[in-house]
Amino acid sequence: MEEDSARKYLLKMLKGGNAHVEIDKALTGLPFKLVGAKPDNVPYTIWQLAEHLRISQWDIIEFSRNPKYESPQWPEGYWPESEAPTNQEIWKRTKDALIQDKQDMIDMLADQSNDLYEPFAHGNGQNLFREACLIIDHNAYHIGQIILIRKLLNAW
Repeated sequence: MEEDSARKYLLKMLKGGNAHVEIDKALTGLPFKLVGAKPDNVPYTIWQLAEHLRISQWDIIEFSRNPKYESPQWPEGYWPESEAPTNQEIWKRTKDALIQDKQDMIDMLADQSNDLYEPFAHGNGQNLFREACLIIDHNAYHIGQIILIRKLLNAW
């Protein structure tokens, strides 16, 4: 029963609601011209944060489902090189991937055959519960930064 409760809670957190704003809502209505804007004294643009979220979330999911997966180099492999995407299609792909990859984690969690607590055969003790919590925590942190930047840009 404990695993059922934990699974339901993780799914609820990933699907949205509670105290968290979801990434699609945090990015909805943002004019493309502001995606690469950097307010004074802020180290990142919305593009950099969204792309960092995409890379990190994908990394966590791939690690969870593919024992042969190798993570990018830290930290350079987890951040885009540019402050803005070169075009709107790249921006759209990032947003779409964030939503699809999150759905992939939701699907893994919803699959009752995936034990939440069994350590992966690879890694050093990680399990699906930990990796789902990592996505929830990491996304919440950076989505909050995105919203703050939008507020500073008068776009929220």
